Amino acid sequence: MGVPVRVWPRAPLMVNPFIISDKNFRSSKIKNAVLKKIKNHSLAKSNLIIVIGGDGFMLETLKKYNKYKKPFYGINSGNYGFLMNKFSKKTNYNNLINERLVSISPLEMRVKNKMNFMKKSIAINEISVLRQSRQTASLTISNGKKQIIKHLISDGVLVSTPAGSTAYNLSVHGPILSIDSNKLSISPISAFRPRRWKGKIVSDKSKIIIKNLNPKKRPISAVADNIEVRNAKLISIKTNKKIKFHLLFDKNRSLQKKIKLEQLRNETQ
Repeated sequence: MGVPVRVWPRAPLMVNPFIISDKNFRSSKIKNAVLKKIKNHSLAKSNLIIVIGGDGFMLETLKKYNKYKKPFYGINSGNYGFLMNKFSKKTNYNNLINERLVSISPLEMRVKNKMNFMKKSIAINEISVLRQSRQTASLTISNGKKQIIKHLISDGVLVSTPAGSTAYNLSVHGPILSIDSNKLSISPISAFRPRRWKGKIVSDKSKIIIKNLNPKKRPISAVADNIEVRNAKLISIKTNKKIKFHLLFDKNRSLQKKIKLEQLRNETQ
């Protein structure tokens, strides 16, 4: 996070997209419409990846193809599509390279489970720490050596990026973060003790440590977007600024505008 939005360089380049779509009827229909307007290229010969699907499919695709160092342009065929653009028959696909670019860095999660096995995953939206039995989770949360909360009894806790702050984080009444805020949100899920703890906003330079205080009686799982590690004992979370995901948005529907719209909606509810 913290990388300002900028216009993708207006170089005289032809758009040679690699087009990938989710496996459902609406995604296939949109892909066929796109292919009538622009040719599909191999991944090696492309300079842009067009992703047709919902936010979940986009998250999977970003992680799978980001190593090729190409920008991504999403076309929504799902429900909300926060990371996507609205499909339009009027879209000039040859001009996509001039759309607004947002660069984001993911969270990196390191989890030690009850067998002391260490698992590392990244999350673009959020990392969820969730109870995995009928018992509530019993957690302590720190930022480096500084304690954030000594003892939280809840269904779990979320650590969200600005890009993910309008997703699960918003559903648990967490704050909406501007994309250039350089912040992370820590939000409790159904806090039982202390009931009035609303969470905390911290710098994206933070190293957040979440410890399970009672792993035998109160097991928890840690989920990075859609990658789950069960029976977690210790979870370490930080922003990995060495990784950058580059997403293109239509000028009238930039990620910043979507976040501001959600902020206004949240304030008027």
